Amino acid sequence: MTRPIVSVAMSVYNAEPYLAAAIESILNQTFKDFEFIIIDDGSTDNSLKTLQKYAAQDQRIRLTSRENRGIPQTRNEILAQSQGEFIAVMDADDIALPDRLARQVDFLQKHPEVVWVGGAFEVIDEKSRFLTTFYMAEDNDTIQHILTEGHTSFLHSTAMIRRSSLLQINGYNEAFATGSDLDLWLRLTEIGAVANLAFPVVKYRLHTRSITSRSRQHHQQSNTRTILERAWQRRGWPKRDFETIGSRLHPQANHQSQFEYMLQYGWWAFNSRQRSTAVIYGIRAIKMNPFSQLGWKLLACSIIKPLPKG
Repeated sequence: MTRPIVSVAMSVYNAEPYLAAAIESILNQTFKDFEFIIIDDGSTDNSLKTLQKYAAQDQRIRLTSRENRGIPQTRNEILAQSQGEFIAVMDADDIALPDRLARQVDFLQKHPEVVWVGGAFEVIDEKSRFLTTFYMAEDNDTIQHILTEGHTSFLHSTAMIRRSSLLQINGYNEAFATGSDLDLWLRLTEIGAVANLAFPVVKYRLHTRSITSRSRQHHQQSNTRTILERAWQRRGWPKRDFETIGSRLHPQANHQSQFEYMLQYGWWAFNSRQRSTAVIYGIRAIKMNPFSQLGWKLLACSIIKPLPKG
């Protein structure tokens, strides 16, 4: 058997409501020369049943199920199983746009100096309602600067990475339960160039599991400090202060943070000309804080204000 050009890597843990859409978005890609390696990381819902159904229908799917070990360990297991020249990361609750693989393979084949390519992404909610599009820095120098400051310049589920490069740096660092993505990006930038495509390649889903707990946020900040200090040391740079900023996408578990994000999602939808979705988030914001004028303003604008020009 000839090796596939792409190995699509999916780690699954309790993603049942969104799993079918994620799998089908890969199986329906315009690019066909891939293997689809999936590990069920100890799901306690019906994710495994969904995976088994699709694995029985498409021989490109290679499915493993075992106890929960965490994302870095699972991604390393997938790397060990993979045969493709390129590894395409796919999250179990996102949706790949139809030509994602084709466009990223084409880019990497034309740019041998690039070890990792991501892209812009659309943001959707739990019902697949469109909210906004995020465009990331595209050139290597800008991305590297952003990363070494501890800020995000990639969405991991947009990643296509050269398998040889991942093997060269020994994959994901399993010591970091949170922050392993940043650590991987920094180590990859030390062996080659990186890039983002100027157009969306996935739909990134926000849902209730997107909420970040205070303890997780603290742990992630601590890991970020360790990861950056190690990267600076490898580069021969002195230690320095860095700015820790919260996620632009994920609220914290407290009521105020979730209220503020309902407003943000609503205004994203309104500015994206999604009036009905903006109304939904205006109502949600009012239910969370009926005495704040901000929710009422969002709702009123969503109903009567002219939409921004497309």
